[in-house]
Order: sequence, then structure tokens, then C-alpha cells
Amino acid sequence: MKKRTDLAFLFPGQGSQAMGMLSELAARHAVVQKTFIEASAALGEDLWQLASAGPESLLNRTDHTQPLMLTAGIAVWRAWREGGGPLPARMAGHSLGEYTALVAAGALDFPVAVELVRDRGRYMQAAVPEGEGAIAAVLGIDDTRLAALCEDNADGEVVEPVNYNAPGQTVIAGHRGAVERTLDAAREAGAKKAVMLPMSVPAHCSLMAPAAEQLAARLADVPLREPDVPVLHNVDVSLSADPDAIRQRLIAQVHSPVRWTECIQALAADGIEQAVECGPGRVLAGLNRRIDRRMNIQAIHDPDSLAKALNTLEVE
Repeated sequence: MKKRTDLAFLFPGQGSQAMGMLSELAARHAVVQKTFIEASAALGEDLWQLASAGPESLLNRTDHTQPLMLTAGIAVWRAWREGGGPLPARMAGHSLGEYTALVAAGALDFPVAVELVRDRGRYMQAAVPEGEGAIAAVLGIDDTRLAALCEDNADGEVVEPVNYNAPGQTVIAGHRGAVERTLDAAREAGAKKAVMLPMSVPAHCSLMAPAAEQLAARLADVPLREPDVPVLHNVDVSLSADPDAIRQRLIAQVHSPVRWTECIQALAADGIEQAVECGPGRVLAGLNRRIDRRMNIQAIHDPDSLAKALNTLEVE
């Protein structure tokens, strides 16, 4: 089986979704729509219709976004493999994308994963009543200073750093009021940008503890295997071949920060020089350039980007 030892595949999470995503790729590669048909059959709802026409309110609701993004990532991955693309040496996924990576790595069956992440989204949605939580991005303030701003502006509520996406680019989440106060303080402290994100839950903060409990019960019945390709975990920047250890990391991930900067740094330290973002958008490609410019990254989301990646990343 063809493999490149310097290549990693990266799978995005929530935030990369957009109406009309992958439409051009689907028009040229039948495997894309076939993947959406398979996922739709597992869920009993038309995911391709949601991806194509929205409405945007449903597209951005966590319990819909999660199966949609997993399906999109696997559709692109299958197009890559169908085109003769080599296996990578490592995989990683940002938040929800970690589940996509586990499917692509052979640790988790696709139909099972689609149902699992829909339930994960429901648990997360139910953990905090709609409108009470918020999640926001802050650019231009270092992690230590931002953590202090969160602590100073909590005022008895929860607000915490939850995604360490790149140096000077961090996501915070918690109660809406506390998040808003922290954003105001970040702007006063000189943040280049401090904005709410289009997500319906405050993911990865301690308010997600009830979701983690439900997910633990759900994962107990989910068959997991050793991955064919090692998957780097968000929560502790580790690789694990043991299914029970993978379960524990997925449970902890729901209410723990995503350590994405460290994940990319760990990949680089392991000899990864080439990376491919597999799914709609270029969010991870943008983050990678802030983390390690020496790592060459391409994003596959349409026929041209797929063809380019296949041509440039043949087995050496």
C-alpha cells in the first residue's frame, strides 16, 4: 500500500462548513455524493440537501454540523484514495475532525461514526441551553494574557481558553455574558480581532462536562480498532493504538482545550514536511502557516486542488 513517510492528513472541525461546499468536487467525483448518500441513510436525513441549500441556521447547529463535516471530510479522503493518493504517515483532526481522522485511519466505521457524532452534537447542544453559551476567537494576545483576562472577567461564570489554534490565535468559550466581557477586555488590551463564532455551543469548556458523561456511555458500545495510520489526539498531543485509550481521549476532548498548535509542532518534530487539509475550506491551512511555515500544506476542496495534490504528493 503506497505511503509517504513525510505526509500528514488533517481534518477540519466546525467552522469550515458553508452552503454549496464540495459541489464542484461532487460534480466530477461520484464518490463524494455516494459518501453523502451513505451518511444520509445512516441518519435518515438528506445531508447533501443540507450542504447544498441549508438553511444556514441548521447548517451551523452543532448536531447537524458535526455529521455534515465528518461526511465532507471522508468524501474528500475517499476521492484522494480513489485517485491513487498515498497513505500519510500521520493523521490529526481539529476537534470534531479527530473523529474524521479515526474513520479515515480505519479505527471507526463510517456509518457508526456519523451516528456517533450526531449524538455527540446533541449532547453538547443539550449541555448548555441555547443562547446561554458562546464561543469566540481572539487574535493578537498571547495565551497567558488571554487566560488571565478570562479569569478576571468570569465574575462567577465560566469563560476559558478552549482552542489553542496558532500562536496569538485562541478561541474562548463559556457563558455568553462572561465571553462578551472577556472580548471587551481583550479589545481594550490590544487584540487585533475579538469576535463571536457561528457555533451554537461553547465547545471544549468545562460547561461540557454533562456532554462528556453522556458521550462516555455512548462510546462504551462503539466498536473501535487500532488505527491503520496513527492519529494524533487533541487533548494530550499523543498517539494511541489502544481502543480503550482512544475512547478516553475522545471523552476528555469534549470538555478540554484543543491543543492544535502543539499537535502541528509534534507532527513537524516527527518528520512531517507535507500536510493536506481534507475537507471544505482552508481553515487549517491558514493556521498551519502561523504555526510552522516550513511545513508545506495543501487544502483539497475542489477538482483542481485534488488534482494538484495528487500530482505533487506521489510516493517518492
